[in-house]
Amino acid sequence: MVQLWVNLPAKDKNAPAAYQTLLNQDIPQVTLPGAAGALRVIAGDYAGHRGPARTFTPINVWDLRLQRDDAVELPIPEGHTALLVMLRGTVMVNGHDLAREGQFVLLDRRGGGVPIEANGDATVLVLTGEPIDEPVVMHGPFVMNTTDEIRQAIVDFQSGRFGALGRETRPT
Repeated sequence: MVQLWVNLPAKDKNAPAAYQTLLNQDIPQVTLPGAAGALRVIAGDYAGHRGPARTFTPINVWDLRLQRDDAVELPIPEGHTALLVMLRGTVMVNGHDLAREGQFVLLDRRGGGVPIEANGDATVLVLTGEPIDEPVVMHGPFVMNTTDEIRQAIVDFQSGRFGALGRETRPT
């Protein structure tokens, strides 16, 4: 299991807390060309398949499973920040960068095709997102844009005004 926290634009930071249940049967699985493996589309789009996760900004979350000695070229959207998180195995990225289990690879924002080749069965979490280009200030579980906003979030949390999880809600 992988749990992700995604930074929100300042205008959405005070949106009500929400939890999304994503069931396996609702996640599209795409067979890769040449039967090189499969890619599950959790969020965003891959080859016309849309993932079920709801997001505030354009992001892709893909669960890539490559078979031994097979390769794929992933279409990374131009301008997106993109990274590969190695969950299992070892892959060669762009023909020269070796990535092993537990490592991640930060790609540039040029977009286009990124070749990935597995020398053994590999599982890669592929994350891309449109940059929000806002300042980031973090403290504990809080991520805001300014130190004053962090202080206010802590006060809100300590006084019980931070919100509560209830029914699933959808961003508008």
